[in-house]
Amino acid sequence: MLHHDHLEQWDRENFFHPSTHLAQFARGEVPQRIVTGGKGCHILDREGNRLLDAFSGLYCVNVGYGRKEIAEAIAEQAHKLAYYHAYVGHGTEASITLAKMILHRAPDHMSKVYFGLGGSDANETNIKLVWYYNNVLGRPEKKKIISRWRGYHGSGLMTGSLTGLELFHKKFDLPLAQVIHTEAPYYFRRENLALSEEEFVAHCAAQLDALIEREGADTIAAFIGEPALGTGGLVPPAAGYWQAIQAVLDKHDILLIADEVVTGFGRLGSMFGSEHYGIKPDIITIAKGLTSAYAPLSGSIVSDEVWKVLEQGTDEFGPIGHGWTYSAHPIGAAAGVANLELIDQLKLVDNAREVGAYFKKALTDAVGSHANVGEVRGEGLLCAVEFVKDKTNRVYFDQSDTIGPKVNAALLKRQIISRAMPQGDIIGFAPPFCLTREEADEIAGKLKEAVTEVLG
Repeated sequence: MLHHDHLEQWDRENFFHPSTHLAQFARGEVPQRIVTGGKGCHILDREGNRLLDAFSGLYCVNVGYGRKEIAEAIAEQAHKLAYYHAYVGHGTEASITLAKMILHRAPDHMSKVYFGLGGSDANETNIKLVWYYNNVLGRPEKKKIISRWRGYHGSGLMTGSLTGLELFHKKFDLPLAQVIHTEAPYYFRRENLALSEEEFVAHCAAQLDALIEREGADTIAAFIGEPALGTGGLVPPAAGYWQAIQAVLDKHDILLIADEVVTGFGRLGSMFGSEHYGIKPDIITIAKGLTSAYAPLSGSIVSDEVWKVLEQGTDEFGPIGHGWTYSAHPIGAAAGVANLELIDQLKLVDNAREVGAYFKKALTDAVGSHANVGEVRGEGLLCAVEFVKDKTNRVYFDQSDTIGPKVNAALLKRQIISRAMPQGDIIGFAPPFCLTREEADEIAGKLKEAVTEVLG
């Protein structure tokens, strides 16, 4: 399509794109896509292409594109009150209502919601609260945070440190010293292939316990983990994993932060991943699905126990010294209220569970028997296909083979958007919750074509 403007040129000359090879993009070696619209599970671009977005943007457009209910709620709020801050007891109808709606859906022991803008700033907030908590309790040495290799918790200084992926550390002088990492619950990539799932869970718990003993429990404040690994491979945990991990944390008096930026509000077919896996967190991180990305908003949900200590701290030391200008922004909050109402009205969590199971089976039927498909895995509408050079002996392709990116590109040629996940040849799928069985079949069929094109 011929355009009589300079948008593509301006893009390369002016726009700093995140997670992009900057030099290649500037030289024109990385393709551009200027997105102009969307409806349901599909987006439209400036060239007239209609693509099925099987990754919901960045696992975030959960209710699907083009929802007028949310757009109208945003417009109404902007006309009435576009902004006011939340400092010193100020609130808006939207922010107060949304906090109530979140706690109504969260585990029963959760107490209050602090609002930010994105998952990274929410996890920065969480670490500050954990440090404050231990200072109030007179435990100034209890400050280290345990994360997991392959976990994703953001790309700031602290949150990039918590993230256990090489790309987010390389040349950024990360991770910071307060962060230590333990093994990921990634059964497919276990070092000892002879381990059963039960034995692997016991191994992960033992590794964590040994790490705590080496570091000293009196120096460790919290453990952070996604209920199911997201960017590190889209990996549901083995049965019993979270119960085993929580037992170790309870033994050593270490707080648990459940990062539900991806899993919160229905992605796994349950309202929260904590509910899905029987986790009892002290803090829950929320973002993406809170507004289905119709406006930026995140949150930190704190438990009754943590809240009591925060209150104690302000009685002793005065107002808590933490806040963002845009905390509880009323436009984001209005989007959140409309989004959660829509999720309920359309029974989208049920659809994520039911169509998610259908989708996983469709992917398995399509490519599961291929010689180079090591695993098809998933929970709800969070699925992945992992490729290997030798399935029998679990031999992986060399990084230079770029099998994942090649399959991803072959899918894109077929108008399907997936995601080539980092640190492995893994194709990820996280479609909107409104996905139909017909759309699931279309993705699976075109994945089969793409795999055949790349691997034969």
